[in-house]
Order: sequence, then C-alpha cells, then structure tokens
Amino acid sequence: MVDGEDHELLEGWQSGDTKAGNLLARRYFGMLARFFHNKVSSNDDAIELVSETLLVCAQKRDKIVAKSVRSYIFAIACNQLRAYYRKQRKRASERDDFAELCVADVAPSQVTLVARKREQQLLVQALRRIPLDLQIALELNLFEGMTSARIAELLGIPAGTVRSRLRLGKARLVSAIEAASPNSSLYKSTVSNLDDWASSLRDQLSGPDEPAGSGSDPSA
Repeated sequence: MVDGEDHELLEGWQSGDTKAGNLLARRYFGMLARFFHNKVSSNDDAIELVSETLLVCAQKRDKIVAKSVRSYIFAIACNQLRAYYRKQRKRASERDDFAELCVADVAPSQVTLVARKREQQLLVQALRRIPLDLQIALELNLFEGMTSARIAELLGIPAGTVRSRLRLGKARLVSAIEAASPNSSLYKSTVSNLDDWASSLRDQLSGPDEPAGSGSDPSA
C-alpha cells in the first residue's frame, strides 16, 4: 500500500522541493536511528550511518518509487550496515549471511541504546546476542509495531519466513535474557513485559516528527 504522505513528499522532492526532502528524511530519522543504534559500537557510529543512509537516498532519489519508499530506504540502511561490518572486521568481502552473525561478536564495545532501567539494559544486551536476521525482525516488531506482513514487505521475504523468525527470535531472546540475568526476579520482570520495555526504549529514540509513545508503524 502506498503511504499518502510518503508519496506526496517524494513527489515534491523529486520535483526539486528541498523542504519536502527534508521532511521525508525527518520522518524516517527515528526508524533509522533505532535500526542502527543497537547494532554498532558507538552512538557516533549510529548517527554517521543514519547520515550516510540519507545521503545515499538523496543521491538516488530519482530511482525511488512511491510504493516502496520505506523498503528502499531500509535496503540502503542494510547495505550501509554490511559495509560497516566489513570495515569493523577488515574483511575484503561482506559477511554473507545475517543468520550467523551476532552484533555482540562484531560490535561488542558498548550498549548503544539509551537503556535507563535494568530490564531495558538486559533486553538490549540480549538482542545483540541473537543472530542479526532474528534481531532485525524482532526489533521491527517490538520497536516499530510492524506486523509480520509489513515486515515481510519491508525485507522482501515471505510472511511465513518472518513469522518463523519472530517465533525463533523470541525464544532465543528469552534464553539470552535468562543467561544474562543476575537473578530470577529480574529475568521474570524483563520477559513478562517485553513490549513495555521495548516501547520505553523506542520513546527515547523517537525522531523529530514522531510522537512519543506511538509505538506503531505509521504507514501500516
């Protein structure tokens, strides 16, 4: 489904309206910030990747079509993340498969989401310890409020694959939380309120044009 606001902003931007382009970038800033912040080594790296993603979008704006604005931007973000991992590992070629890659193995320096509560910290740490393709699906569901169908559209994969990733991802996430929990009460408090802890983290990384507490995909 074409999002009306995206369509209008894109059309204006492609016609030379820089204000429309700036508004479109502001609309996706929060989503991009959340995508990068828990997958890199520092906040500075996350902001740089957001900027690089938006720059590539600007350079290729005439290639973006109205029905896939979000998918196009997200695909560029994934490519920027792969390039970041190549640089981190000083590899000549990118890691082939996010199914085997965990963020904690590539960018272990610090937890970059602003986790203020112990449960938030535990959730962030656990997300970084599951395979990246599972982490991406879970974060799109938990932080962006996307359904499996919407995630499938965004990633360009079957909805059944997304549902499998969400089931497996949550099971792996719960196991990672249990392994990292210093006591059973913290573990229970975290896993019993995953949506609430994710929502509070999301609010701390909302973009300039996103209402705090929305917690849902604005274009669903």
